[in-house]
Amino acid sequence: MKILITGGAGFIGTNFCHYMLGSHPDYDIVCLDKLTYASSIESLNDIIDNPHFRFVKGDICDEKLIDKLFCEERFDMVVNFAAESHVERSIADPSIFVTTNILGVRVLLDACRKYTVRFHQISTDEVYGSIPLDDNVTRFDENSTLRPSSPYSASKASADMLVMSYYRTYKLPVTISRCSNNYGPYQHPEKLIPLTIRRLLHGEDLLIHGDGLDMRDWLYVIDHCKAVDTIIHSDIVGEIYNISANNEISNINIMKKISSHMNTISSIVHIENRPCHDTKYTLDSSKISYRLGYNMKCNFEEAFANTIDWYLSHKSWFENK
Repeated sequence: MKILITGGAGFIGTNFCHYMLGSHPDYDIVCLDKLTYASSIESLNDIIDNPHFRFVKGDICDEKLIDKLFCEERFDMVVNFAAESHVERSIADPSIFVTTNILGVRVLLDACRKYTVRFHQISTDEVYGSIPLDDNVTRFDENSTLRPSSPYSASKASADMLVMSYYRTYKLPVTISRCSNNYGPYQHPEKLIPLTIRRLLHGEDLLIHGDGLDMRDWLYVIDHCKAVDTIIHSDIVGEIYNISANNEISNINIMKKISSHMNTISSIVHIENRPCHDTKYTLDSSKISYRLGYNMKCNFEEAFANTIDWYLSHKSWFENK
């Protein structure tokens, strides 16, 4: 099988490239990435010389490049991780989020139509919107109403609807997965976990929005990769799957867990919440279990500790980001 992994030099895409080459050593993987600030070619150093791996620098919005790549490579599958994903950046300037996350997906979908290629879209739990912190009953399933709060999540919800329209209109074989917050190696240090580690290493204050009680479900990135692997090898198309881990922890407690593991203390400074700040996401991911037989594998405490240790042993990787 030959797979195009777009956004493959970003956090989750990088881990997916490593995972697929390890789990399917006979597959051919082409990684396409624009190499924006949030991606890193250094993250692919361990696999860059693998004869089954090829890296291409490029933008999913570049129709000529995409058509040429599809014509030359004759892919069996596209897994699209390419996206602008930082909420605060989307609030400051929504335009690039619309361009990459919607228009870029359209370019990929049209190439898949032209060359008869299956397409999988990586989405997010943020498309469902927020749940009140005191609501311990509501869980979003795949049929829940989409109520995105930010330009970022709105662009992802728009892409999801576009993907499903290609399935319904053109019978293009597609699937979508919506994941909760990922943690693991190779994550850009603008995100909570590596940012906290870096601030602790430098003895800086830890900055947190509002009271820090906002809840997120923390999914180990390798479990996410395994779930996507399960989906793309299923014969069932036209489906959406939630991927979560039931590890709901407040942002402030994530900071405290990191501080405890590093045996380092810094002051926590509460800053103003961003507009339309989501308080809680809770997913029902039972569908991927009963439809495809997939269940999460990792132990959170062990995987979380290993993640912190990875950053501590790869300081040069994220210090220059």
